[in-house]
Amino acid sequence: MGTLTLSGAAAFKAGANRSTAITEAQWNSYIGQAEGLINAATRVNWNDIYGILDGDKKLILEETASNLVAIYVITYDMSGYTSRAEAESMITVLRDAALRGISILKDIKTQTFIQ
Repeated sequence: MGTLTLSGAAAFKAGANRSTAITEAQWNSYIGQAEGLINAATRVNWNDIYGILDGDKKLILEETASNLVAIYVITYDMSGYTSRAEAESMITVLRDAALRGISILKDIKTQTFIQ
């Protein structure tokens, strides 16, 4: 189980055509990977301080993590989507949002504001 996001938020972003064969262990792995990437990219261990953050300030972390997890879910199995192009378009939108989130979180002023 994740700290920065839950599987439901990522499943929602991956869309109605996502694979339903993903196990709880896979969800947990994807969430852990996303959290690790965010922590490493921003050089802040958000998992350790998440519990003391204000509610609204947690949302940028949830958005960024759920976008990354949704990408992992879509790439796991694209067969449910109407076309590969549909899945790839969704990945592109999610990737752009994830990169934007990481960029915002890397900013020291944002880190100071959130903490």
